[in-house]
Parts: sequence; C-alpha cells; structure tokens
Amino acid sequence: MAGKGPTHRPGQVAEAIRAVVADALLRGDVRDPRIGMVTLSGVEVTRDLSHATVTVVPHAEGEAREAAVEGLQSAAGFLRRLVAKELTTRIVPELHFVLDRNFEHAQRINQLLAALKPGEETA
Repeated sequence: MAGKGPTHRPGQVAEAIRAVVADALLRGDVRDPRIGMVTLSGVEVTRDLSHATVTVVPHAEGEAREAAVEGLQSAAGFLRRLVAKELTTRIVPELHFVLDRNFEHAQRINQLLAALKPGEETA
C-alpha cells in the first residue's frame, strides 16, 4: 500500500482551534490578567495532529508581550479542553503559544527604508 497523499485535515483542525481560542478570548473565558488584548495570527498543526502552534500578537509593549504569551501558555490546558469539545478527532493537539515577530520585523524594515533618503547609496 502506497503512503497517504497530502491531507487537508491539519488545516481543518487548525481553523477549528483558531475559532475556539479566539471565541474564548473574546468572551473572556480566560481570566488571566497577563493576557489582555491578543490577535491570533496563525495556527499550525502537525500532520499527526498531536501538536498545534498558535502564533499570537499581543497588543502590549515590552515585557507585557512576553507575559501575555506566558499567560496563554498557562491557560493552554483549559483551552485544549474547549477545543476537545468542538473537534470530532480522537486526538486533541497540545497547544503551544508563541510570539509572532513578523510584525516587528516588518516595522524594522520600514524604519530602515524610511531612513534612506532618495538618491543616497548604501555602503
């Protein structure tokens, strides 16, 4: 028997996780004061559905950003139980929350580009 081809199941599970976590955060089900306002920028689920990485962008500055991710990670078990109620899979992925740094990188690139004056060459 040949190996299985690409499957859409991880993408479907990722979307379900995103919806459940976003809904729980909007409703205020997670009461950790460290979290505050957070945007879920993406969810990636492993092919075997055992782990899900949720990338987040906290609407805070400095150490509060890291604290928000720590707050979400401490609430991961609770959020996983909410996800389990919605999924029809036998396996419910473990949730891992990480800080999305893409926005910071884009801002830094924009700053560098803005600093370059027209007609000025870089060394």
